[in-house]
Amino acid sequence: MKKYEVMYIVSPSLNEEQTKKVIENTNAIFTNNGSKVLQVKELGLKELAYEIQGNRKGYYVWAEVEANTTAVNEFKRIVGYEEAILRDIVVVED
Repeated sequence: MKKYEVMYIVSPSLNEEQTKKVIENTNAIFTNNGSKVLQVKELGLKELAYEIQGNRKGYYVWAEVEANTTAVNEFKRIVGYEEAILRDIVVVED
């Protein structure tokens, strides 16, 4: 398994409880697919560089995971249709 850095932006229209649920569900994607979430940092609500789906702000979340390709592919698949997540990126650590 490789280490990855994952960052995603959650819609600011969600309340605190809904945002926490999105983060828990996102972490569960990795743990349910035989991977480990090593670290999660909630960076909070920040101004976006440009408007995304009518939003000028977004709730940033960063995570370090040790994952297999199945878990990473599943993350990308689910996030692709999850309306609560505005953007995401997955980067392999060296």
